[in-house]
Amino acid sequence: MKRPSLFRRCGNAGALSPEDQAVVDQLRATLTALRNPEPWTPGSAQDIAVRVGPFIERAHPRPGDDHSPDLIAVALVHPGTPHAGAYLHGRQLGYTERGWLRCNTSAILGFWQPGYAMLTHATAGLPLPDDIGMDPAHYALYIEARKRDDSLDGYTLLRVGPYTQTRHAQLDYDRLTAALDGRETTLVPGHRVSVRYAPFDVSDHQLFADPYEADAVAFLDAAVAEVSA
Repeated sequence: MKRPSLFRRCGNAGALSPEDQAVVDQLRATLTALRNPEPWTPGSAQDIAVRVGPFIERAHPRPGDDHSPDLIAVALVHPGTPHAGAYLHGRQLGYTERGWLRCNTSAILGFWQPGYAMLTHATAGLPLPDDIGMDPAHYALYIEARKRDDSLDGYTLLRVGPYTQTRHAQLDYDRLTAALDGRETTLVPGHRVSVRYAPFDVSDHQLFADPYEADAVAFLDAAVAEVSA
């Protein structure tokens, strides 16, 4: 009696199911991404791959705050962004709750490649950890006095920040805008005063008035009084 061959399945080893083939393709893409990272350069405004513990995550640099060679502002995003399902999954895992973060450029592997997706918390079905090694990148308010001759000449009258929550910055922005209403061209002779909402520049932290120590409008009045003295 002829015994059945123990190696009969080897003859069909190349016939992978669509699911198995997808896994193989993803693994190849991951190995390619790790072996051939695309070098990141400051100010490139493309999504990047960053290390978060033993994982790799996709991060979106904040425009205008991505030029430093040492520290930039990023937001972690689900690897499947921008699809709606990815947003929902990312929200469940804590991706959308982090806001803007300060990222050391030493943690950047390079530009994001789809091959990195297998190495994310999302693909592993894990929520982002409480401590991801990045501090919040806060916003600030800049009150500027610009000449009224359509030139760009002028100066920054007051810097207020950092705000630990963007809603606090928005409230003070609204209050300062209301305080300036009708007074924009009279507070500083020959200038128009306006308020601008922008990223907090951590390298110039000593130039900012802390919004949690006093009222933002009081800071404005004090700055105007100093200029007029």
